[in-house]
Amino acid sequence: MAEKYSELELALNTLVTEFHGASENNTATLTSDQFENMVTKQLPTMAKADGGVGQLLQKMGLEVGQSISFENFWTLVQGLATQLYGLKSNEKTAKCSCLLQ
Repeated sequence: MAEKYSELELALNTLVTEFHGASENNTATLTSDQFENMVTKQLPTMAKADGGVGQLLQKMGLEVGQSISFENFWTLVQGLATQLYGLKSNEKTAKCSCLLQ
C-alpha cells in the first residue's frame, strides 16, 4: 500500500524538486539566470512585485551573478511565507512571528 503524504509534505517536496530541477544538471546551486527563470515560472506574482528578481536576491543577501544555494532559497521562502501570511492575516486571528535566526 502506497503511503499518503500530507499537503505540507507534498509542498516541501515541490519546493526541493523545483529548485533542483531549475538547474541544467540538477546541481546544488542555481545561477542568477536559472533562478530568474524558476521564479518567473513558479512565483510569477513575486517576480513582478517590488523590484522583481533583483529584490528577491537582496532578500537572500545576494547580488546578481552570485550562485543561489537551496539554503539561500529557503531563506527567501521563509520570508515570503511570513509576508504572505501577514497579508492574509486580516482574515485570521493569529499573527505569525516566525523568524529564523
